[in-house]
Amino acid sequence: MCGIVGYVGKSDCVDLLLDSLRRLEYRGYDSAGMAVFESDTISIVKKRGRLNNLIKSLNEGYRPCGHCGIGHTRWATHGEPSDINSHPHNSGNVTIVHNGIIENYLQIKKYLKNKGYRFETETDSETVAKLLDYNYKDNPIDAIAKTAKQLEGSYALGILFLDRPNEIYAIRKNSPLIVGKGKDGNFIASDVPAIIKHTREYILLDQNEIAIVKDNSIKFIDFYGKNIEKEILTANWNVESAEKNGFPHFMIKEINEQPEAIRRCISPRIKQGNLDLGLSNLSDEKFSSFEKIHIVACGTAMHAGMVGKYVIEKLARIPVDVDIASEFRYKNPIISTKDLVIIISQSGETADSLAALRLAKERSVFTLAIVNVVGSSIAREADSVFYTWAGPEISVASTKAYTVQITSLYMLAIKLGEISKTLSNDEICELCNEIQDIPNKIKYILKNDDNILQCAKTLQNSHDIFFIGRGVDYCISLESSLKLKEISYIHSEAYAAGELKHGTISLIENNTPVIAIATQTDLYAKTISNVKEVKSRGANVLLLCTDKSEVDSNASDLVIRIPNANNEILLPLYSIVPLQMFAYHTAVLKGCDVDKPRNLAKSVTVE
Repeated sequence: MCGIVGYVGKSDCVDLLLDSLRRLEYRGYDSAGMAVFESDTISIVKKRGRLNNLIKSLNEGYRPCGHCGIGHTRWATHGEPSDINSHPHNSGNVTIVHNGIIENYLQIKKYLKNKGYRFETETDSETVAKLLDYNYKDNPIDAIAKTAKQLEGSYALGILFLDRPNEIYAIRKNSPLIVGKGKDGNFIASDVPAIIKHTREYILLDQNEIAIVKDNSIKFIDFYGKNIEKEILTANWNVESAEKNGFPHFMIKEINEQPEAIRRCISPRIKQGNLDLGLSNLSDEKFSSFEKIHIVACGTAMHAGMVGKYVIEKLARIPVDVDIASEFRYKNPIISTKDLVIIISQSGETADSLAALRLAKERSVFTLAIVNVVGSSIAREADSVFYTWAGPEISVASTKAYTVQITSLYMLAIKLGEISKTLSNDEICELCNEIQDIPNKIKYILKNDDNILQCAKTLQNSHDIFFIGRGVDYCISLESSLKLKEISYIHSEAYAAGELKHGTISLIENNTPVIAIATQTDLYAKTISNVKEVKSRGANVLLLCTDKSEVDSNASDLVIRIPNANNEILLPLYSIVPLQMFAYHTAVLKGCDVDKPRNLAKSVTVE
């Protein structure tokens, strides 16, 4: 989950590395550091804490100067956040930055100690630097290849060799890494946002390929020194997309980008009431062969999958299981060649989701990836890919990635309903037309910000908040609760409203905040009955409902309304937006770091 960057070129690299690290800080912010070639040495500066601590150290102390360097922003795994555990790590001739987890680092450490090496840090990464140094005999490629074969786990490495000035070496296994091609120099980076200010051209580094990056050339070779030809890709967004553009935080910017993100997702696929998903390797005949669907994801993406289960089962009448990826891969899942496994991931690099995908493929089960990042590991390894085209999402708390994932699942459900003939042509046309109007409805909701802000002000000092809902509203409760707890640090839990009397209602006391989501007509009366149960026990209730719902003033203290939908199955895309905004405002009012919540990172690329 750490962020890696490297640059070699005509410019002084310090400011360039700092700028790139700032764009990667969403991947980890426990420490930051850089290593720069200076004359006949490699200078390392690294500091615990946010990137600003490193900048302050450079401004007040020694500031290296050079045209080739590597940088790192850390999300701590092995070893507490500290100056000594920060990257880069050096051993003899070798300096590295590392993203990933080395599973056999203890065995390597023991082996190298017997060879006379002394260790200074608690990290697994230091073992990589020392193993590379041990294997280095004047040939970087041989040393990297030998080391890679000895490492178990995941890694993306940026490597400097002291006797190879102005050259950066890179390799990856199960962790993301790209190589950027610029006019005045070349780059390595964990993600496109790090380099988008300088170039939109990049190359995907595949597993166990070695990149040799110089100021005027980029070369890819295998472990035997054979050249590899690579395709140059172009990012379809620019630097403005990765900036705040006047918004105080990335999160609120991305909440407001949801109408356009959804429009990008649907516009190539729905035209004049007709649906064409354009999925490779997924003909109607292949679709019709699936007897069961497994949706596998983590966190917010898993919550999107829960909405997808509800929608697919209702529209297409195909059974769907939803699994947390980290559980799916270890439970010996019951899957067959008549099943479809759908993997959902914003980054396309989520470690557990990628492992689940590979497990499904090992068992010859067809896999479909729903991802945002083009060319990501999950996208490349899946049998078919549904790109969401949300654009870059920088805030750790996912918003627009979630809504486009749900939008994608709606379109997939309609397609399955069309093939299974559980939907008529008129129903398909009506659903498609209403999906096309979703961006306009969300824009309307975003204008209701003042009311949502007032609700946040009322509840901002709460210690515990409960979310309740039935059916698909329960799915939204889960995501809303997650969004609130991860950025405001308020303890919150989501429950199916009908489960309250089975234990949870014992937690309700005077002024306990309860946020009730009640958007489904056929379940509205039942949910309101549950609301009254908590209200009678002193709860302070915020009710989210549609603008056509009749609200009993005795059943709620605060109300947020959303537009109604002709087909209520689409309402999750409306109801989540004000609750994202509620979480955002609550966190801001509490003075929390909204875009970089403590202990979290954007892309979970390690187990």
